[in-house]
Amino acid sequence: MTTELLIKKYGSDKVKDMLSYIDMILDRNKYINLTAVRNKEDAIEKHIVDSLIITDIPEYISSDNIIDVGTGAGFPGIPLAIASPEKNFVLLDSTLKRLKVIEEFAEELDIQNIRTVHARAEEIGRKEEYREQFDICISRAVANLKKLSDWCLPFVKIGGSFIAYKGDNYIEEIEEAKKNIRMHGGKIEKIVRLPYNENSISGHVLVIIKKIK
Repeated sequence: MTTELLIKKYGSDKVKDMLSYIDMILDRNKYINLTAVRNKEDAIEKHIVDSLIITDIPEYISSDNIIDVGTGAGFPGIPLAIASPEKNFVLLDSTLKRLKVIEEFAEELDIQNIRTVHARAEEIGRKEEYREQFDICISRAVANLKKLSDWCLPFVKIGGSFIAYKGDNYIEEIEEAKKNIRMHGGKIEKIVRLPYNENSISGHVLVIIKKIK
């Protein structure tokens, strides 16, 4: 059912590429640790559907340049890049071997709107060519919101947003992160829970932090 709904929303060609990417990740996962998810159906739900919950929100729709901090095996960056070929994505991670896998698979699938960067977010966010250069910064299953605010908000343009995929403890994380969010010019804009549909519900909420100064 999930695949049929994805096709209805994004089209068969895009979903075919998303599923091919999952197949590649699961196959390579036998040799290099890319994901704790081993089952394809689970991977579709937890990696593809969950990554795509952001696509209906205005902040994402209006963005052109996006950075995915701590992309890991390419989530949410790769499904989003496939879904939105008109947008440009930087996939940032500190683990080079994972980025090499992403580059290999993206080339095989002819995904042309991504670029990988091997670096630590807390270091590269200080560099002029990356600081305040992105409409939105996204991060999924990487760290607590306090750390993420320090790492991610420096990448965001004034008027742009940092969007964190968080779990059920997001309220506690927001309380702990408030000082750091303010320090980096951010303001909690809204909290969004966006199920893909009634049959396929993401376990994440989106914490949307606007860069106001």
